[in-house]
Amino acid sequence: MDWVDELRRLRDARVPAVLVTLAAVRGHAPRNGGAKLVVSPERLFGTVGGGNLEETAIATAREMIDAGENEPRLLTLTLSDKAATEYGVQCCGGEVTMLLEPVRVVPTVAIFGVGHVGLELARVLARHEIELWLIDGRAEMVEGTRLGVPGRSGLFADAVATVRVRHAPVPEAVIAELPPGAHVVVMTHDHVEDLALVDQALRRGDLASIGLIGSRSKWTRFTSQLRELGHTDQDLARVTTPIGVPEVSGKAPAVIAVSAAARLLQLIEEAARAPRA
Repeated sequence: MDWVDELRRLRDARVPAVLVTLAAVRGHAPRNGGAKLVVSPERLFGTVGGGNLEETAIATAREMIDAGENEPRLLTLTLSDKAATEYGVQCCGGEVTMLLEPVRVVPTVAIFGVGHVGLELARVLARHEIELWLIDGRAEMVEGTRLGVPGRSGLFADAVATVRVRHAPVPEAVIAELPPGAHVVVMTHDHVEDLALVDQALRRGDLASIGLIGSRSKWTRFTSQLRELGHTDQDLARVTTPIGVPEVSGKAPAVIAVSAAARLLQLIEEAARAPRA
């Protein structure tokens, strides 16, 4: 296994990491340029030379992970017994510059209901580097002739996102399958189904966000029913409804979709930058 495999493993496990590369070496150093180290919250893979330079890189990388940083950093260290160090002296006599690149978790967005608005929302989100789930209880909404085959034909042939299409006669059952940190968007054709989906989403404490399409009067009815199902006001505050940004208004499906997509992208960025516990 090499560092590419390790990054793939972390990505599949939805664990953030930092890739440390020995970008430049002047004079003597423990490793040659190009050496790599993968730093995650719990693991290390590879080495850039050990000692003070590696420990400094690890500490900096984990600070970046904890802070949810997205921008890379350059870190230059002098390997001299006269240089101030925190993790011991290395007197190789050279100087190294390391590039620290954050590798963030690919966000998941699950759209429940691929009707007019859901389809338009999927069009927008498919152009972003996310894992996009499209779930509907109606088979005709997710059949190949309507959506095409992700990555091969139809609407999502040139999608950047990884698209997962599901026909689920009981859509709320799919909530349990979503990865931690997923963003859930509820916009089905049936208010009873919407209620069941919001109920199940609220029973998971590890979702990043829950968005619901609809009017304020719909949410007023839902709050009463959700309280009867055992949810508290603190639980209900996790639901954003109507989903979207106020600056983009209108009732056309494409307009609603653009508004919802803008808010989702904001939520994705906020979740990525949130400090880790």
